Amino acid sequence: MRRGKHKIFIGMAPGVGKTFRMLEEGHALKQEGIDVVVGLLETHGRKETQEKAEGLEMVPRQQILRGGLTLTEMDTEAILQRLPQLVLIDELAHTNVPGSPREKRYEDVELILAAGIDVYSTMNIQHLESLNDLVARITGVVVRERVPDRILEDADEVVVIDVTPETLQERLLEGKIYAPEKIQQSLDNFFQRRNLIALRELALREVADNVEEDAIASSPNGEFCNIHERVLVCVSTYPNSVQLLRRGARLASYMNAPLYVLFVADPERFLTKEESLHIHTCEKLCKEFAGTFIRETNSNIAKAIAEVAQKYHITQIVIGESQRSRWQMFLKGSLTQRLVRLLKNVDLHIIASEKTASSRI
Repeated sequence: MRRGKHKIFIGMAPGVGKTFRMLEEGHALKQEGIDVVVGLLETHGRKETQEKAEGLEMVPRQQILRGGLTLTEMDTEAILQRLPQLVLIDELAHTNVPGSPREKRYEDVELILAAGIDVYSTMNIQHLESLNDLVARITGVVVRERVPDRILEDADEVVVIDVTPETLQERLLEGKIYAPEKIQQSLDNFFQRRNLIALRELALREVADNVEEDAIASSPNGEFCNIHERVLVCVSTYPNSVQLLRRGARLASYMNAPLYVLFVADPERFLTKEESLHIHTCEKLCKEFAGTFIRETNSNIAKAIAEVAQKYHITQIVIGESQRSRWQMFLKGSLTQRLVRLLKNVDLHIIASEKTASSRI
């Protein structure tokens, strides 16, 4: 039996329209003849969401007796018996009522997928396990209900439902997200503009990461367009390497990109004590900029740089102006010329500097 396909609608916060979009696509597929049911829907009293669900078959919830109360949960067994082509399931991070066959809703989803049923589900970015500590630092809220990263990684498709923080705050004020008595409290806490901006970036970056990982996996030769910027600074025993590193760090900061610093050692030449101290200074400075320092040994500097660029999916390379004489460049060619021939889809930044006769590349 084939495994069902999983599509996740993800957003930065409640109210962006994840459930509405899921229902909208469910209706469209139903019109195309697909057997669609709603396995679990949480409208939170939102009128537009309730209206959008009309016309779709609902699988009745199961009732669970707990402490004298009757609680309801998604009836996974009923969905498996009904065996639709597609089931819509809201709030993937939900924790089931104690006493349920499975603790988490995503575990129910995995069971349904294993039965060959396609699933559309929804979640907010703050529920992703690996982002839990970061979200707590941003918002001051520790999210208790979490989804393992593997659920997102294994999904066949992840769609980010994006609105601006201003639009989301307007929806909140209009009563489209929470009841009137909760609006001001939400604006003062989780729905602060700075929180929404940070969460929005997290959501967009997470989806971009997934897209890039899929591109890498499907392109064994590495010939694909990088989504994230990554900056590589090439340092040498030239004194201006520190200047290059600082310029590269500023570039990485502007682009909000990870920084890598590369030193290529010549296997036929030992570094002097002064040169070793200089490279150590570059490595120390790289760590201060939260970068990754890489050492390679290769007599072909251009080839080594190109190989590192491909391995780490570099998009921007910073190098210093060549210190070779025109006669040397005529005979052997410049490092820049060789890199241009070797690199694809990489921007090359050549930083001018004072020539130092005692240094080498």
